[in-house]
This record gives sequence, structure tokens and C-alpha cells, in this order.
Amino acid sequence: MTRSLVTGAAGFIGSHVTDALLGMGHEVVGLDDLSGGFRENVSARATFIEGSILDAALVDRLFAEHRFDYVFHLAAYAAEGLSHFIKRFNYTNNLIGSVNLVNASINTGTVKTFVFTSSIAVYGGSQVPMHEDLVPAPEDPYGIAKYAVEQELRASAAMFGLPFVIFRPHNVYGERQNIGDRYRNVVGIFMNQAMKGEPMTVFGDGLQTRAFTHIDDVAPIIARCVERPETWGEVFNVGADRAATVIDLARLVSREMGVPERITHLAARHEVVDAYASHEKVRRFFPDLASGVPLEAGVARMAAWARGHGSRESQRFSNIEIERQLPLSWR
Repeated sequence: MTRSLVTGAAGFIGSHVTDALLGMGHEVVGLDDLSGGFRENVSARATFIEGSILDAALVDRLFAEHRFDYVFHLAAYAAEGLSHFIKRFNYTNNLIGSVNLVNASINTGTVKTFVFTSSIAVYGGSQVPMHEDLVPAPEDPYGIAKYAVEQELRASAAMFGLPFVIFRPHNVYGERQNIGDRYRNVVGIFMNQAMKGEPMTVFGDGLQTRAFTHIDDVAPIIARCVERPETWGEVFNVGADRAATVIDLARLVSREMGVPERITHLAARHEVVDAYASHEKVRRFFPDLASGVPLEAGVARMAAWARGHGSRESQRFSNIEIERQLPLSWR
């Protein structure tokens, strides 16, 4: 039996990758601290462990007990904008936690491939369309942490022979997303605001461009890479080709949620203005899995799920480390 560990398994992307792996016949152990995910997201066919990747003793015990063949590391606190104000929290969770998993993978010696979800945040700005040959220049602590893990995986491959695959997804949305998170996942934020009868809040003029990507264009590719040794040691952008402005997204969500178009513009925040990527490389390696869910169809599917699920109360992040220049809506 092939055994895989999925970190962040109760989260949005992690739960979909878990489902894909179960469909491939893997025995899956899901690890999540439930800080941003929900137990209900995890298939009953997976073994679920509530715990943190920061708990090195727990991580080591799980590796020793299950002797994993593959590690799918999807656990992260992925709030790029907020990461400027929670530097210690960001690096502890997104970098140190990752190192715990790398250490255990090396020490156990059974891991055939370490699959890591990085982010196109590693590219920074002014590099569109972003492609894998560009030299990363991240502009926020979240992107810096992700790129540091990428570099650690390269060093571990060279020193210890640990194979890896790195994916850089971007602006992923879809069913099971935590729509109550006010700091990340703008599609979910807009839908939650719509269901609560609130105006949709947009930073600046809303002309920032992003390629919003449905989960079905991401999870199957991440899961299937372990069956394709030619992908090992490679880095892939994974996501949608078509870019849209945030303001156009707000209008689309309004239509699909059946609410009047009510948009409130907040002060612009420090962020990359244009972020979309090239996916020529991933199509070469996964020509059978690049489905390309259109934005309108994907938003319609998520809207139907959100209406059935209902709104969630937005939780404020309680451990802000830097108050200076923190957007007023996040205070």
C-alpha cells in the first residue's frame, strides 16, 4: 500500500488533494491544526491527525509509524498582504514548520518524493507573465518564506538525495474554501460579504489583475506528479491562464450570488499589482490534466456551494506584530 502524508489536509486545497490521492489508491494520513481548515473537509477514508507541523516530536512520530512514501506539504498561512505585519508568525509557520517535515523525510529514508506547494508570490512584481525560468524576487514575507523552502528542498536534494516537486499555484478558489477568512481568498471574501448583505470591499481602484484558478485545475496535477518521475526536481506554475481585475471579479460574484452590485473601495494597500503566470511547462508534463475551468463556470459552482453552506463569521487575526501601516479594515 502506498502511504502519503498530506499536511493542511483539512484546508481547502489539502482536502481536494487528499480526495485525489484516495482515488489513486493511496493510504492517506492528513495532518492539520484546524487553524484555517475544518474537520468536515477531510474524507472519512483518510486517517486524520489534529496537530501542527511545528510539533517536531509529533511529526517525527508520524513518519516513524507510517513510513510515508510521499509527502504532500500544503500547510501554510497564506496571507501575503498580512504577512508584512506578522513576520515572526509567518516565518515560524511557513518556514520552520516546513523544515520539520524535510528533516523527518530525510531521517526516515522512505520518502520517494516531497511535493511542496509554493506560490507565485515568489516572483514578486513586474515579471508578467511569470514563468519558471525567472529569478524569484519576492516582495512580501510570505513569498520570502516560500522561496526559502524551495531553496531548502534543492539543498536537501543535493546533499541527501531527497526528490522533490514544487508547484506554484495562484489565487485558487472553489468549494470547501474558508469563506470566513477576511485576509485571504478574495472570491470567498466576496461571497461571504454577499451572503451577509455587506458591500464587497476592494483595496484601491480594483484594477489589480489576478488569474483566479478553480481547484479542479490544481489538485489533480499536484496528486498525480508522484506517478510521473520526469516531474521530480521540477518547478511548475499551476493555475488559470486568463487574468481578470478584482473589480470585474466583484461584479461577477455579485451576479452569481444574486445580489445588487455594491462595492466599497478601501485605501490601496502595498501589493503586487499584476500577478498572472505562464503554464506552458505544466501543460507539457500534464497534457491530460490541464482542464481549464472558465472563471464564470468556476465561480458559479462555488457560489452554489456557498449558498448551501451559508456564511461564516469573519475572525480577526489576534497576534498582529506590527501595527504601523496596517490597513484600517484589518485592525
